[in-house]
Amino acid sequence: MDIKRLQYFTVLADTGNFTRAAEQLGIAQSALSISMKKLEDQLELKLINRLERKMSLTADGEVLRKHARNILENVEQAQKELQELKGLTSGVINFGVSAMLGSYFLPDALARFKQTYPGIQINIHEAGTATLEKMLLEGQLDLALIRTDRSHEQIRSITLLQEEIVACVPEQHPFANRDSITLSEFCQQPLVLFREGYFLREAVSRHCRQHQIEANIQFETNLTELLKSLVKQEVGVSTCLSLILNEDDALTTVSFEPAIPLELGLGWKSSHYLSSAARVFVEFIKAEVSERKEIV
Repeated sequence: MDIKRLQYFTVLADTGNFTRAAEQLGIAQSALSISMKKLEDQLELKLINRLERKMSLTADGEVLRKHARNILENVEQAQKELQELKGLTSGVINFGVSAMLGSYFLPDALARFKQTYPGIQINIHEAGTATLEKMLLEGQLDLALIRTDRSHEQIRSITLLQEEIVACVPEQHPFANRDSITLSEFCQQPLVLFREGYFLREAVSRHCRQHQIEANIQFETNLTELLKSLVKQEVGVSTCLSLILNEDDALTTVSFEPAIPLELGLGWKSSHYLSSAARVFVEFIKAEVSERKEIV
């Protein structure tokens, strides 16, 4: 079976459109159509229902799609291992991180890593933690900064940070002088929140569902500085980690009662081959966090 045709097939299956798939692959649409026809001829199966404006997979196509992902991932892992046996000194790491943690926790560490290992390329993928876990499992990422207080049988991880999700309010807000507030009190306020799929949104959404509360959400944004600005301008209150606030933000944090603990760390797919570059990155970030804790 031709590996390149399998790659073409998975991209087509993911996009559901010959034109978009061809653009993503950087080939002509006619070349993609011919390749898919040859794949069907080779397997003696109809894989694709070709409609006028869109396509869909047949039942046989869905079966191939599932196996194609595993085949392509195994090929990629084999290539990585074989390259390292040749003494490869460079590498590429596909690393997933949320916007907030990428902006406030990692910049200095990433800069120092690049200075120490200039031959290693890091491709940053930004998404919510739920999406990052999914990307790990699908083999799209080598590593991701994810929640580690929830075990997953297909993901290995190490914990780097133990934080607490807190309320973020303007300094003049009535909550600002409180030692703590409840989620019920918080959810009765106008809210500025991260989108669904981000850990800072999760506790609020779960509480509202459990208590059948319709939250008064004024804005949803994954842009941390915009979120802080909206809170500062009293559009609503939000959730955050204390590490994102500066002294000049005119914002303060208030703990929840009961507290909402959070553990964050590096995760990778258990069956995924962790390259030398990725292993070096894990150890480097562990050392960076350990050094930061000692300074604090």
